[in-house]
Amino acid sequence: MTWTTKQISIRQLDDLVHLFEQYMVFYGKPSQPQKFRDYLQQRLSRDEAHVYVAYDPDNRPLGFVLNYLSFSSVSLGKVVVLNDLFVVESHRKKGIANQLIHCSIGLALELNAIRVDLATAQDNYGAQSLYEKLGFIRDTQFFSYSLST
Repeated sequence: MTWTTKQISIRQLDDLVHLFEQYMVFYGKPSQPQKFRDYLQQRLSRDEAHVYVAYDPDNRPLGFVLNYLSFSSVSLGKVVVLNDLFVVESHRKKGIANQLIHCSIGLALELNAIRVDLATAQDNYGAQSLYEKLGFIRDTQFFSYSLST
């Protein structure tokens, strides 16, 4: 089976919401399609996110990657944050995630960003293997911290 990837806009919001809901449920979050729609609509309408979706030949969405832009003061440059990556279970291990990650890398090159950053769960060995295969390097210099507000 073949698929194509394309950067989406607000016009493909329904496709993204469908995938995003599966992604959130995968991560143990309750299904809240309207809340997800509102969040994603804001990100897309404000140009706060760059999203690519993989489609099968019948134009059914198979997966997505959602990127945000950030900056590094120390490196004096833009950073693409690959924040969310998801492929529907029936289409995993077919190269779709790899292609979506390359969309993020292409975005970074297009924007003259200095790097692509991402994070994944410590027990997500499949994703870690893919990231390392693609040349991502696990950070051993810094710890990540978070404070909920």
